[in-house]
Amino acid sequence: MEDRDQTAPDEFPRHLEFTCPTCKRRVRVLQEHPSKLPRFFPFCSERCKLIDLGAWLDAGYRIASKPDEESDRPAEKSSPAGHSESHE
Repeated sequence: MEDRDQTAPDEFPRHLEFTCPTCKRRVRVLQEHPSKLPRFFPFCSERCKLIDLGAWLDAGYRIASKPDEESDRPAEKSSPAGHSESHE
């Protein structure tokens, strides 16, 4: 005997609700399996997904760093690989 027929009726499919981070539209989709998310999740569409990707590529979003990590260090001069800076 198989146990698959004994699952609770409200387990799956169920509706998944989320807000698109790009357009802020409220989305409600039928989730048929717990591991299967909507195609463009967490976005509502491919358009919103590409808008977000474009913002990352255009440096519209930035990950903050500590000020002392980048701005306080003097720029180190490096020579091209395999070349020595000593002059004889």
